[in-house]
Amino acid sequence: MSTPRTVAFHTLGCKLNYSETSSIGQLFLKAGYQEVDFDTPSDVYVINTCSVTDQADRKCRKIVRAAIKQNAQAKIVVVGCYAQLKPEEIASIPGVSIVLGASEKFEIIDYIQTIDHHSPHGSAYYSEISEVRQFVPSYSVEGRTRSFLKIQDGCDYKCSFCTIPLARGKSRSGTIDSILKCSNELIEKGIKEIVLTGVNIGDFGNGTEVIEGTKPKKEALFIDLIRELDQLNAECRFRISSIEPNLCTEEIIDFVAGSKHFMPHFHMPLQSGDNEILSLMRRRYKRELYRERVAYIKNKMPHACIGVDVITGFPGENDSHFNNTYTFLEDLDVSYLHVFTYSERDNTPAIHMNSIVPVEIRHQRSHLLRNLSEKKKMHFYHQFTNTVQEVLVENNIENGYCGGFSKNYLRINLPADLKLINQIIPVKLVAMNEDITFTGERINSSRAELTFK
Repeated sequence: MSTPRTVAFHTLGCKLNYSETSSIGQLFLKAGYQEVDFDTPSDVYVINTCSVTDQADRKCRKIVRAAIKQNAQAKIVVVGCYAQLKPEEIASIPGVSIVLGASEKFEIIDYIQTIDHHSPHGSAYYSEISEVRQFVPSYSVEGRTRSFLKIQDGCDYKCSFCTIPLARGKSRSGTIDSILKCSNELIEKGIKEIVLTGVNIGDFGNGTEVIEGTKPKKEALFIDLIRELDQLNAECRFRISSIEPNLCTEEIIDFVAGSKHFMPHFHMPLQSGDNEILSLMRRRYKRELYRERVAYIKNKMPHACIGVDVITGFPGENDSHFNNTYTFLEDLDVSYLHVFTYSERDNTPAIHMNSIVPVEIRHQRSHLLRNLSEKKKMHFYHQFTNTVQEVLVENNIENGYCGGFSKNYLRINLPADLKLINQIIPVKLVAMNEDITFTGERINSSRAELTFK
């Protein structure tokens, strides 16, 4: 009996990348491969790249070297956003066998057969991003409790700092029926939480019926999708990943507030709290709309968790602009910040802008906002000390404890009990830890009075 061929995966970047890596993994399994850990010898290594920061090249080279160290004869395949943006550059990295673009990565099994080990450098296969129109359903499974479900891809927005439209193409989506089918498959696998993900999920519905030579028809809106998902008869949570503030409508917020399955957790990118910088970024809202959205969410769901993306050091951001952002965020009732330090990206309008902010000042501003984030998160957590929350227990036992999240995204640690894995149970939050997590105590469901339902 022959030894099965092996494949290993390394994923960089967002939840969307993780869902697509999982789908690519299924292609290998169907082709007879066995998946192994990336830090072990394998016949094939697949690296799914990201292009959000300027460190993509360095990270890619480092991971390629790690694969070669495990097996110098392995086939090394690079896919993802960076692969679409710089295919020839990546193909020239020593050890890379093949680079596949945004469309080609889903035909990876066919392309692997073309690899020539005698070639002095790798081959690159990619289409112009304007030609990439198909939507490929994908989902990942995290420890068999949570899944990232891809509902949308690409983006029609033209933010001046962003390469994602260049890497993933125009906005396009699955149909509601296809998303329901994937959700049911995940529920049948025992998944208890599904995170809806994409590049711009609030734009769901674009490109669902693409006929050559015609404009894509918008089949439905995001609100239509989540209403249908909420009707699924299963003990399963749904969580919205990141949604643009101009697309996070009052209708969507009202729906989540009264939903059976959707969690009171919103993540809305702000990027800057100064209107002049928002305009330079080509964002589609002003700070006033963002403030209104936060206030509306908190009015409907005072317990809701709200996360914020923000960029420091964008070209033209002076001390006054940054102070506007800081004070704006300081006054907002939000729960945590994801802080990104601006980095120059090729082929974006921002790279040609004047008034470049020195790198050391960018990092100083990021440090200030990360400290603010810690304060925000601590304040948010403190409100729930000694309350009872429903927690989905995950399969990640460490130091005698297992972790999980409440509906509103509080991280909670419990004494490990294998019988609790992948169960949603009532937990009393008895102590907040230094790393801003809770230690919880399971309580009898018959006497559980949840703080919110």
